[in-house]
Amino acid sequence: MITVFLPYSGSLHSIDTINELFNCNLISKIYLLANDENYKLPNNCEIIKVNDLTSSTTVDLIIQKTQTRYILLFTQDSKYQLGQFAIERFYNVINCTDAGLVYSNYFLIKDSSVTRHPVNDYQLGSLRDDFDFGNIMFLNAELLKSLKSENEYKYSGIYNLRLYLSRQSEFVRIPEYLYTTVETDSRKSGVKQFDYVNPKNRDVQIEMEKVVTDHLKKINAYLAPKFERIEIENDTFEFAASVIIPVKNRVSTISDAINSALSQKTDFKFNIIVVDNFSDDGTTEKIKELIKNDSRLIHIIPKRKDLGIGGCWNEAVHSKLCGRFAIQLDSDDVYANENTVQTVVDTFKKEKCAMVIGTYKMTNFKLEEISPGTIDHREWTPDNGRNNALRINGLGAPRAFYTPLLRKYKIPNVSYGEDYAIGLMISRDYQIGRIYEPIYLCRRWEGNSDAALDIDKQNYYNEYKDRLRTIEVLARQWKNKNADRV
Repeated sequence: MITVFLPYSGSLHSIDTINELFNCNLISKIYLLANDENYKLPNNCEIIKVNDLTSSTTVDLIIQKTQTRYILLFTQDSKYQLGQFAIERFYNVINCTDAGLVYSNYFLIKDSSVTRHPVNDYQLGSLRDDFDFGNIMFLNAELLKSLKSENEYKYSGIYNLRLYLSRQSEFVRIPEYLYTTVETDSRKSGVKQFDYVNPKNRDVQIEMEKVVTDHLKKINAYLAPKFERIEIENDTFEFAASVIIPVKNRVSTISDAINSALSQKTDFKFNIIVVDNFSDDGTTEKIKELIKNDSRLIHIIPKRKDLGIGGCWNEAVHSKLCGRFAIQLDSDDVYANENTVQTVVDTFKKEKCAMVIGTYKMTNFKLEEISPGTIDHREWTPDNGRNNALRINGLGAPRAFYTPLLRKYKIPNVSYGEDYAIGLMISRDYQIGRIYEPIYLCRRWEGNSDAALDIDKQNYYNEYKDRLRTIEVLARQWKNKNADRV
């Protein structure tokens, strides 16, 4: 049998859901999670007064109240329409697999129309706290009986619950659309992706970091703050630094990017390596025109035609003209001032780190600040940043690397997540330095690759980063297991 927990604010849509649930003879009890005990009580339901839906206190109440083998948890106070025999489908899957958690694809009512909303399969590296299970989670209550939060969590009770369950059993996604609900967050993907670095969410992020750090310790993937150091004096390079600009068909932005790099003032020798990935919109001609005026500009057209952004970076890094430090500049962005390259190199020398990540500001093409403003990734701490990096979806910009390590590791030949992949690899052994004042301007425009992604593209990107995290968790488990032999 099944115990249901449903967020409740007295709305008529909840009454409809309750009536639909009681049409299923598997439902034993329905508890309504409400912040007011005086709501009019629907028949055969009981109210549990809670202050929120995310705290460990609420999770503990859910576990205490459950007398059945399974829990059906609704995570949003919204309108729902269950598909034909949807509850029976959830039940049959969890009952025959003994999974810890079962979830499904669903339909969304958006702008008066119904759209499909597929979700991803859960894996070892699905550690981000915003993993999309949908609004209905079918839980194995038998596995939750021994869950005791070591800390009281205000925001991350559900996050802690599902990480706990993931250590006990597999999660199963049903690749069917088992219910319909209403979209509650209509923001574009390019806006949502910055929630975790919004200063207003800082307390939430600190708590989420505690939860994931505890989880990593329990699965032997936590790394203590012990790092190898980079001795930069032990190598010889003609150039101290290279600004790396991969580009394909950015005729309207490439000149600004290159001129921003050329305007840098340094006390060392540097160059700019532009890897032109077979542009056919006039970008190549613009680069050739700029080369005439400055010998520091290096134009590389690869011989291969199967390169993504990561592959273009590899072309630059493995060039004999690449400097000791390779510093990122995207083809539609600019540096915030003429001291960016100097600041990055100074940080390498001071901290003897393998990678440096700066702070950037979101702007329009007039270089006017736009929401969400400055992205400084202050969630990163020197001691625990590389562990928390397995929870978040990005490390920041601009990114700069110690070139010998890039030549050793190789950057994945993809056009999304290549920077995250190499950052995780480097952080496994080396410290990452941070610069917390804005040194980079990320210009938002209609051509940005991640400004407004459809659900299929979002899932594709999220699945790839989850897979990167899975690889990294396995690598860190191996590192810890074999610490004495390495």
